[in-house]
Amino acid sequence: MRRFFLAFGILLLLFVAPVGIQWALHMQAEPTAWWTMRRDSSEQAPPANQPGAVIQVYAARAARWRGNLGVHSWVTYKRSDAAYYERLEVIGYYGAYGGNTVRQRRGNPDSYWFGNRPQLLRQITGGAHVDQMIDRLEAAADAYPYNTQYKVWPGPNSNTFVAWLAKAVPELRLELPPLAIGKDYLPDNAFAARTPSHRGVQVSLGGYAGLLIGLEEGIEINLLAATVGVDVWPPAFKLPGLGRLGVDDLKEFHFP
Repeated sequence: MRRFFLAFGILLLLFVAPVGIQWALHMQAEPTAWWTMRRDSSEQAPPANQPGAVIQVYAARAARWRGNLGVHSWVTYKRSDAAYYERLEVIGYYGAYGGNTVRQRRGNPDSYWFGNRPQLLRQITGGAHVDQMIDRLEAAADAYPYNTQYKVWPGPNSNTFVAWLAKAVPELRLELPPLAIGKDYLPDNAFAARTPSHRGVQVSLGGYAGLLIGLEEGIEINLLAATVGVDVWPPAFKLPGLGRLGVDDLKEFHFP
């Protein structure tokens, strides 16, 4: 019986307490109307008129109270011969009215998401090879199997979409944040698959529970959308609500 209570206490500490801390921090903030929240550039992307191709992946806390639990992620890119950025992301609002959730559009690559500053996760620069990677990103977006479906939890959602894109372009070596609810939702109800970084394996029970082990991600345990884990390199703890606590995982690659 003591072991049971000890195990229950550890689970409570790891899966519930961090969310409570984040929620308390949120309640202390002054409430702001969503339509007045910042959507301008965070000035993290290279200038659009700079020569060469660019791919970036961002994640930002979701709007309003949902930001206590999860993030919204997206992929943005600029081709070598272009003077503008395009964004690939899933917006659930459109699916609610019978439209396609996948959106490809020009715009700020690094804009605040309803007042929340985005975190740059990956940056790829270069020439012809990066342009080819962009071709594969667009092809993967066209082939996304949930273009008319959207569920905040357990998925498919915006993070499911970015995980899908990452698997189509392994050069990204993308590790999505522990708060990216939906990244563990595997297409076609698959039980096992490679991780988004393509450097590990994961098992998932419909996104409700799962286990992930990889060189990029370390070890993650997912339970009802809450992720607890540890990353060996760069070292960090991963906790629900609080996210990654440790060394930043930003990686930048340059291809000819």
